[in-house]
Amino acid sequence: MRIEPARLETTSSSIQEEETRAIAHYSVEEVRAARRYLDQARADATRLKQDRDWQAFSAWCAVRRQQALPAAPETVALYLATNADRGLAPPTLTRKVAVIGFAHRRAGLDPPHEQPGGALVTDTLAGIRRERLHALTKKVAAEADIMFTVLLQLQDHRLADVRDRTILSFDIVSAMQRSELVALDVADIQVEQRGVRVTIRRSKIDQPGGLEPFASRNTDHYVEALNQWLDRAGITEGAAFRRLSTNGKKVLASRLSDRAIARIIKTRFAAAGYDPAVFSAHSLRSGFLLSATTVGASIWKMREVSRHKSVQVLADYVQSAELLDDHVGSSFL
Repeated sequence: MRIEPARLETTSSSIQEEETRAIAHYSVEEVRAARRYLDQARADATRLKQDRDWQAFSAWCAVRRQQALPAAPETVALYLATNADRGLAPPTLTRKVAVIGFAHRRAGLDPPHEQPGGALVTDTLAGIRRERLHALTKKVAAEADIMFTVLLQLQDHRLADVRDRTILSFDIVSAMQRSELVALDVADIQVEQRGVRVTIRRSKIDQPGGLEPFASRNTDHYVEALNQWLDRAGITEGAAFRRLSTNGKKVLASRLSDRAIARIIKTRFAAAGYDPAVFSAHSLRSGFLLSATTVGASIWKMREVSRHKSVQVLADYVQSAELLDDHVGSSFL
């Protein structure tokens, strides 16, 4: 693979020059309106993540004196390989390719993976996926008995224990994704006579607006855990789940990140004697669904909580849970 030296340094001004040339025949007002609507197509959190991805790619190109806009397919392929060796997962690398393509389209240019020779980008990404597939460890679903064991290890009254117990408890009853969990504000959680109503704003599942999963009233102990955390932390508004100071004695104003949720889950599962390598944040969500299947819950009731758009995904959970039950040949074998 041979890479030619760049003709243009990658700086914010050079990007602007390329964009200006690509849209020179349109008025400033037309361009600004188009960009505004284009940006609104992305949720705030998504836009921030994409902006960081683009800045990272631009900086990587600048160090190597390569153009980021327009970028050659060879440059993007090398960028993917470098990040794969750093441990980034295939979904993250796929997002980076999409961000690079988005920046090119926004400037009126063909994305690198759609240019002549663009197969180099897609083939590199496919190779990374194949290599990583062989190295993946299958994650275990944290079913109810596992979760109760983990929660039993969190009976101390330290702030971190109270917070983490609440996070795990709340995640069990709501089957939320970690990005949804950390985005919760106090105002999003309403305790009613018959249960708990939670509004999820702009989640990955429901980009345009909010959803309201409903937890039945037999989850009083989860509500008690939440109230205990909010009281101990002195939280009355804003982010429901927040970071703690280094010594763990002070609640900070900033909310937890989704990565922090993943670390909490691994730490708490390890403390309960489980192998943290086989559990992830998704283990709680899948564990809820498998546990619901075990007690005979219908797909439709499961869907009310999990908010899956695809019924087939839920049917797969049911099939997995019932794999060894009522074998079709049991009556004649």
